[in-house]
Parts: sequence; structure tokens; C-alpha cells
Amino acid sequence: MNIPETLNQNYIDEQYQLWKKDPDAVSKDWRFFFEGFEIADRGGLTETVRPEPRPPMEPSAEAAEAILPEAACTLDKALLQSRVEALKYRYRDLGHLLSCLDPLAACPTGHPLLDLSAFGLTPDDLNTEFYTHRFAETESAPLKQIIRELRETYCRSVGVEYMHLQDPSERRWLQDRMEPVRNQPELSREEKLRILNKLYQSALFESWLHKKYMGQTRFSLEGADALIPMMDALVLHASENGVTEIILGMAHRGRLNVLSNVLYKPYEEIFREFVNSYNPESLVGAGDVKYHNGYLTDVRLANQRKMRIFMVNNPSHLESVDPVVEGVAHARQDMLNGERRNQVLPVLIHGDAAFAGQGVVTETLNLSQLEGYKTEGTIHIIINNQIGYTTLPENARSTRYSTDVAKMLMVPVFHVHGENPEAVIHVIRLAHEYRRAFGKDVVIDMVCYRRFGHNEGDEPYFSQPQMYDRIRERPPLYKLYTEKLLESGEVEKDTVEQIENSMNQCLEEAFQTAGDNPRVFPTPFFFENWKALTGNYTHDPLETGVDRDQLIALARQLNTLPTGFTPHPKLKRLLAKRLETVESGRGIDWATAEALAFASLLSEGHFVRLSGQDCARGTFSQRHSVLMDHKTGAAHTPLQMVCTGEATFTVLNSSLSEAGVLGFDYGYSIVRPDGLTLWEAQFGDFVNNAQGVIDLYIASGESKWQRLSGLVMLLPHGWEGLGPEHSSARPERFLQLCAHDNMQVCNPTTPAQYFHLLRRQVKSPWRKPLIIMAPKSLLRHPEAVSDSDDLASGSFQEVIDDDARIEKPRRVIFCSGKIYFQILQRRETLKAYDMAIVRIEQFYPFPQAQLEKIVEKYKKAEQWFWVQEGPENMEGWRFMEPRLRKLIGKDLIYVGREASASPATGFANIYKQEQGSIPDRAIGQLSGIQAG
Repeated sequence: MNIPETLNQNYIDEQYQLWKKDPDAVSKDWRFFFEGFEIADRGGLTETVRPEPRPPMEPSAEAAEAILPEAACTLDKALLQSRVEALKYRYRDLGHLLSCLDPLAACPTGHPLLDLSAFGLTPDDLNTEFYTHRFAETESAPLKQIIRELRETYCRSVGVEYMHLQDPSERRWLQDRMEPVRNQPELSREEKLRILNKLYQSALFESWLHKKYMGQTRFSLEGADALIPMMDALVLHASENGVTEIILGMAHRGRLNVLSNVLYKPYEEIFREFVNSYNPESLVGAGDVKYHNGYLTDVRLANQRKMRIFMVNNPSHLESVDPVVEGVAHARQDMLNGERRNQVLPVLIHGDAAFAGQGVVTETLNLSQLEGYKTEGTIHIIINNQIGYTTLPENARSTRYSTDVAKMLMVPVFHVHGENPEAVIHVIRLAHEYRRAFGKDVVIDMVCYRRFGHNEGDEPYFSQPQMYDRIRERPPLYKLYTEKLLESGEVEKDTVEQIENSMNQCLEEAFQTAGDNPRVFPTPFFFENWKALTGNYTHDPLETGVDRDQLIALARQLNTLPTGFTPHPKLKRLLAKRLETVESGRGIDWATAEALAFASLLSEGHFVRLSGQDCARGTFSQRHSVLMDHKTGAAHTPLQMVCTGEATFTVLNSSLSEAGVLGFDYGYSIVRPDGLTLWEAQFGDFVNNAQGVIDLYIASGESKWQRLSGLVMLLPHGWEGLGPEHSSARPERFLQLCAHDNMQVCNPTTPAQYFHLLRRQVKSPWRKPLIIMAPKSLLRHPEAVSDSDDLASGSFQEVIDDDARIEKPRRVIFCSGKIYFQILQRRETLKAYDMAIVRIEQFYPFPQAQLEKIVEKYKKAEQWFWVQEGPENMEGWRFMEPRLRKLIGKDLIYVGREASASPATGFANIYKQEQGSIPDRAIGQLSGIQAG
């Protein structure tokens, strides 16, 4: 507490008297001050203001800070002590402003907020002794010693931001681990030799690549070499504290170095990637550049423990991997028992410019403490090159530090000098201990530089000549650290030469092996629960029906409420109606079919995870998977009552994020193929905000990385007059990405089709992402219902032929989705039974064989139409037209909206006019004049 000089003794006495009568009558600061004063001075301020005896009590941390060393206190001493307490607080809060972090700049020497004058102190006070309370080994110390120790702790190679943490116990926990050792713990000779070894591994690996593959892009780690001993120390320290698995995400800078010297991917495998010498006949998919590839390995550590490390595949879009890593980690944690969740540790390595600039970083940070998304704390490491490609920090962010966005979480941020590897080791160990203690994220900002350009073909002198003049003069870190250990006598020159020679020999042998066996392509190792599954899609029907008696039993379980539970009256009637449709076998709607699909899978031992914005109730108030007691507010989730074995049902109203949450659920799906992972958009085209996740992972992950996923995306789709952003789920974008059976794009028209599609996703022996154009108005359409017989047997039909048994139609109409019901109604009204309507339920993988049979059946038809709601340049037309034309052997007639830059009009009258013209042109006008 900092008491201004203008406060006089009378005012303090008045506050003290108030506190005596009622501690709550004064401010918190005064209360803490007087509590500490009372404990320190049993005689009181004066004889006339002695406080009444109070029960013994332990002082709070804040009150204890105000205790004075002498038994007899004076007001002057109290004022001086309070100023020293303010000085200590500010060093803890702002000492990082004086920390020495930048290898390319001189260390700061002073800051006006940390000057003595800022606290009403003078140089005359430097020799005065003050109470230190838990700060120093002695109970009191001269001010100059206190300042020296504060500077040693907070203003050297480690700068810490932690006073923004709202929990005093967390701040105290950190102080107790930083201040006694001054953030400079002593490492053993063995630990220092291990650091030296890792620095040599890092540096010689990079120089070897540069020498053997000159000019090839590798995104060198040089300048940030301390990352390798840092990661090595983290793996060892985490293993000693119960961690058995690390899920690692990082962009391309230093990735090859981490793969080789932390995950111990064989050097020869990396060398082969540089010469592209794999056997083309053994390759699967398109592949990816070497500095994007992932890797799963089980590492035997120096401490004889084993650690599984999974480096997640990463595209060039930098931070997009962040939520994917969190989803993978959460999925792996879900496979453990509750108390063991923190055995899986997510680690994210960022660049400074990307951490500050990419919105998905904030989206991911926001997930860190949310139920269903948290991962017991993530360790974030920022490789702070002080540049982003060619952009300097002053042009890349509006904050002092690239890490400032992370302070929204109330977690500590450690800034550390990137050329002080011992400080780096201290910080990474402390970060892990914090994560283990509090289950929260922690951020490390390792300030370093980039020795070369953005990549090996870039010339940084064009844009940052002065910066790179300084970099050119800097010796590499392994030489600096070697010199330090030689000078201290902790290592001998022979030992250093042995380390260097051993590493060079290892690299040479690996290089020779790669050259002798250039066409070896190792089988990638992945999590064991994928062994029985493949990526080989088949159009063969898969029986997914569920016995009718079982459906009725499940429906009754879902409608059995806890004793005394009172749902909303409208919901009670709705649930009763849904149960009645299952028991009668007639009129089953979409929400009921979905609940039955989920329930049947849960009863068979499969998990179901559904997340998205407002998905528990459903955007259109259709799902109601979580019921609320109308009187008490208690929640009840009926689907959790039907789980068997290890099955779980999880439904999550997600944060208002698309990219972050979709990326998370994709990550979840790639390690949990044993159930149903679904992400639902509030409206279909909200997925636009996650287009990067679709392009980079969902559509191409199998081709690039052989990474399979069974993720389901539910995208409400259909023109209902709701305007441009609430109409289309943009199926044309997904269809443009379709190739080599990479994903399924479906637009089911009945609840039974939806039921079988969901069950097929889990019961099939293959895994592909499933994109469903989900219904909106069809949720309550009287014709869009199914009978229980439709659910009890059969399978998902990729194409549905006309069920009116039209033998020789004059016109064949292909359509998909909700428009079917509008043109069917028009046909029935006009009794135009010379027209057959064929529904495309699955756009992709393209149902070639099924359509060939239909085309053969209707081969004498005179006209072939494609009908859709969307504009001509959207929805399915441009994807289907060339394929159908090739099958039919003649041109198709298009019926739908004209090409448009926007998916839909915002004017109700125009919408009605456009929508009404579609059946007019497809079937005929109500006046009886048929379209020609």
C-alpha cells in the first residue's frame, strides 16, 4: 500500500479508529494495513489508540506484507515501510520493463515508474532496513539489498507478468518459486552438459542441412536454438511429474529441428525428404512439404521413462493448428479416467507476429477453461524472432508484447532472454509446475532472432539491413554457451570436441544410410484405435436399421424424467407427441429421428459429442437435448440415460466461434474414430468464418497427411426468405473441394435418411468427413416425416428414385433437398404424372452406379431438368451438370435462380417471386399452362 506524503497523522488516526470499531468501515487497503500493523505492533500506534483484544488470527498475505520489523513502530516508519511495499509490488508488476531480454539490444538501465522518487523514497533511504516478509532469507534488509534482489529476480534474463492474476494464492505460489532463487536456480554440471549437447545437436543439424541441401527451404531454427534444450527439459520434467503424452503443435520455423532432436525422428528420414527420393508407387495422396508433416512417436527418455509425443500436422496457415491440438488433447484426455487427464499435455509453439495477429489464437485461448474444451492447461511457447517475414513489431501489433492477448486468461506470462539457456530451462520447468498446480495455460515469450531470412531463399537485408548487421555479428548460441562453460571450468575442451565429433559422425552415417536406401518409405505410426478402420469409401449399402421394439424402448427411456422434474409445459406436450409418433410408428420428425440415432449408437457403446452455437436446444428450437426444470432450473440430459459401456453423450453450447470450435472438433475426431463427433453451425453459412479449417484440414487432411476423420458437420441450409446470410450453407464450396473420395456431401430429405446417414458414419469400416445440408423449415414440414419401418430396416440411399412408379416420363427432374417438396406438391396439384422426380441425397462421392440405373430406366424421356433453389453459380448445378450430361448423353435444362454475387435477396416480395417461379418452370403454372 502506497500512502501519499500529503496524508497526515490525524487522518491516519481517524481511519484507525474507524477500523477499530468496524473493520468494514474502511477501504480494503487500509484494512490490510491496520491488520498488519496490529500484528506487528502489539503496543499500538499510541497508548490512546490501542485496539481491543481480538481472537488470534493468521494474517492474510496482503496484511502480512505490512508487518514492520521493530516491536515499537512509529508513524514515519509505517509510511516508509508502506512505500517500500509499494516499490516491491511495482517491481513484481512492472519489473519486466527493465528485464534484459533482447540479444540484439543493450539492456535497459532504468524506468521512471521504478525510480526511487516514484515512491517518495530517496538515496538516503538505501541503507535503512525494512521488513522483507517472505521476500528474503532475513526478516529485514537494507533498501538497497531489497532493490538489488528485486532486480535480480525480475529485471535480468527473466521478465514476468503475473500481478494481473486475480487469485492471490496463484501470485504467492509464483513468488515463492521465483524470489528465493531470484529466477536463477543453480543447475548441476550434468544439466549444463545436457544443455550443451542439445545446443550442438540443434546447430550442427541446421548447418548440415544448409551444407548438403543448399538453398532448399527448411525454415531454420538458427537464432532460436534455445528451443531445443527448452523442449528437451520440458519433456524430461513433465515425465517426472506424471505426464505420459504430449500433443505438440507448431508452425514451420524450427519444425525439422524439433522433429529430429526432441521427437528423435531419424535423421535419414528427414534427409530423404530433402531429395524427394520416396518411391512414387508407395505414396498415398498428394503429400505435403517436409516442414508441415506430423509425427507420432514413443520416446525412451534419459530418465528411463517413456513419453508419447504427437506433433500434429500443420499447414502454412500458422496458428490454425492451435484448436486442432486442443481437440486432440481433449480427446486423448477423455480416453483416460478423470483424475489422470493432466497426463496429456498440450504444447503450442507460436511465432510472435502470428500470436498477436491471428484471431484463431484468441478463439483458442477462450476455449481453455470452458467445459468440454479445456485441456487442463496448455504451455504456449513463443519463438519471438522480433519480426514477421519482413514486418517489424511496431507494424504488426498495437501492444507492447505479442503476448498481451493472453492476459485475458489471468495466466502468467514469462519473457525470457533467448540466449540464456539456463534461464529458459528454469522458465519451462516453472511453467509446467504452474500448469500442474492450477490446470491453466501459461505463456513463455522467448526473445531471440532469426539468423537468416523468412526462408532460405529470402534476403533479409533488403528490408531490415541494420537488424541483420547486428545479427551477423552475433556468434551462435552453442559457441556462446561453450565459452561460458569453458571459462567457468565446468567443461573441458576435449569434452566439447567429443560432443561435436559425435554429432557430425551421427549426421554423416544417417546421410549415407539415406543415400544407400533412397526409396524407403516407412509406414506411418498412428494411434492404435485406428487399426481396424480405413479410408476406402464404398457405395455398397450398409444395413443401419434398428429393431422397432428397440426404438420404442429407447424413446420411452428418453421420455422418462427424474422424479419431481418439471419441464416447461410446452416441452412436456412436445415430448409426449414425439413419443407417440415412435410408439405408433407414424409421423417421426427430424429431431426425433436424430435423438433415436444418437440413442441407438449410445446404447451400442459408441460416444456422441455434439458441439456448436446453441446446439443443446437447437437454433430452431427443435432438439431440446438438455431439459431445464421449469421451477428449479435443474438440468436433465435424457440421452445420458441410455449410455452403455464406455459410451458418453456430450452436448456443448460452444463459444461464439467457428474457426476455433470447428478446428477443435476436427482435432477431436482424428483421434476418436469410435463414435460420432458433430459440429453444428447456427446457420449453414456461418461456416464461412471457418473456411480455413475446411480447406486446410477437413477437405485435404487425408490427401496431405493420410489423416482420416469422421467429423460430421451439420449446416442448416435452405431458402426461406431469411436473407443472404441465413439461406445457403454454400454446398458449392464443399463440392469444389471434392476429389478422390475425400469427403461426403449430403442433402437428405427425410428423417429416416438422416437417421441412417448418422448411423452409417459410425458403423462403416471407413472414415470420411460428412457434410450434411441440414434442414430448417423441413424440421416441421408435415410431409418431411418418416415411419418407424423406415428406421427399423434399410440403409442410407444416396439417390431416391420417384416412388410414383412413373414408367415412361416425358420429363425427368433431378433435385436435392427442400425444393423437392415444393415441386412434388406442384406436380400433385397439376397431376403432372408424366414427370419423374429424382432426389440426389448424396452429391459426393458421386453415386455413379445408382444414377446409371435411373438414367437407363428413363432413357426415353424427352427432357432432363436440374432444379435447385440457389443461384445458378451456387448450390449443386455446376458440379452436377457435367456429370449428369455425360451420363444422359444430352444437355440438361437448368431451373433455379439466376447467377448472383449474393446467395439470396433480403426483400421478402422478391424472395416469394423467385421461389414461386421455380415450380412454375419445373412443373407448370397453377393456371394450367405448362412450362415448355
